[in-house]
Amino acid sequence: MIQASICTIGDEILIGQVVDTNSSNISLVLNEIGVKVARMTSIGDDRGDIIGTLSEELRDNDIVIVTGGLGPTKDDITKNALAELSGSTAFKTDERQLEIIHNLLSARGLDILDINIAQASVPDTCEVIPNHLGTAPIMVFRFDEARFGHKATLYSLPGVPFEAIGALPDIVDDIKSHNSLSDIYHRTLMTYGVAESALAKMIEKWEDSLPEDMHLAYLPNPLTGVRLRLSIYGGRKEDAVKRIDTEIASLKDILGDIIYSEMDDTLESCIGRILAENGKTLATAESCTGGTISALITSIAGSSAYFLGSVTSYANSVKTGVLGVPEEIISRYGAVSSECVAAMAEGVRKLTGSDYSVATSGIAGPGGGSAEKPVGLVWIGVSSEKGTETFSAVFKSNRKRNIERFASTALNYLRVKIANELK
Repeated sequence: MIQASICTIGDEILIGQVVDTNSSNISLVLNEIGVKVARMTSIGDDRGDIIGTLSEELRDNDIVIVTGGLGPTKDDITKNALAELSGSTAFKTDERQLEIIHNLLSARGLDILDINIAQASVPDTCEVIPNHLGTAPIMVFRFDEARFGHKATLYSLPGVPFEAIGALPDIVDDIKSHNSLSDIYHRTLMTYGVAESALAKMIEKWEDSLPEDMHLAYLPNPLTGVRLRLSIYGGRKEDAVKRIDTEIASLKDILGDIIYSEMDDTLESCIGRILAENGKTLATAESCTGGTISALITSIAGSSAYFLGSVTSYANSVKTGVLGVPEEIISRYGAVSSECVAAMAEGVRKLTGSDYSVATSGIAGPGGGSAEKPVGLVWIGVSSEKGTETFSAVFKSNRKRNIERFASTALNYLRVKIANELK
């Protein structure tokens, strides 16, 4: 299998001034064509570090893709480092890139300076793929077996994400024309409601029985749950699909409705699909989550087809005055209680005329807790014409993370109720 490394160059990445999005975008494209990304590396603006790191990556990988360090200013030193790495003895002007530089700068009404023209100058050891979106050309360096023990190719792309992503179709074409590629196949299952460690214990025997060439990854996220990714590297995609389908069928028997989607997904998207397919509607009543749930639901395009609205009933007066929660419930049980969220869920459903509703009330922290009702406690109510159910959970994190967990847990209970009633 063809193996690749992705390297970003620039001090701005290492000091956190710029977020590296190029690596993830490049990795996605490489996986689609059957190239396995083995490593991602960031290198500072130091000639020795660039040459040393790239030499190591070329020894270990068939393909190295580099982004950054190709601008017109003196701090962009990648081109000279690549010239030294490749054994270049002279530079040449690429006339195609020079024409692009003239056209781009003229169209912007900018003067064409010597430093702009110099960007079309490249080491004589490289091939050039013209960059039609910017001034720095894409350089391709091919190394024979004598240099690194195997044939290797280095692609040098601009660091500007717009230009780097724009170069990928040409890079893909070049990779395909010079390599015999095999398939990479991934399948994703989304789970919620079981922690990563507990989930691993539940499926331990199943995981241990997986074929050696089938790999399982656990990818936890507080908002979406634990993503399980099954992968097969190499072979034919048709065979991989059948084999992974068989393993997933066994996994579904173990996990049941802990699995909420068989693709890279979110709870709010899954809920939206079920509601839209069945012509049902939803409303929310939020206290401790402060509108987080409704924000997640409405982040999905087309949510107006099923989401009617929300009441952010942070104050008890809004719980009683708008949602119709009896004052006796709050005085007797408190706002953070099963009884209160049940009344909130039923109240917003009646108020909006929705088929389903979800309500939250809790203590996000850092203060406000007690021995009976600690910080991190949330009560959740989900309601439909078939009845109202309530659930509680306790999370021990900071305020922001607690609110996120409150919201995602509420969405999951809502998802289970809707799925069970609309089967």
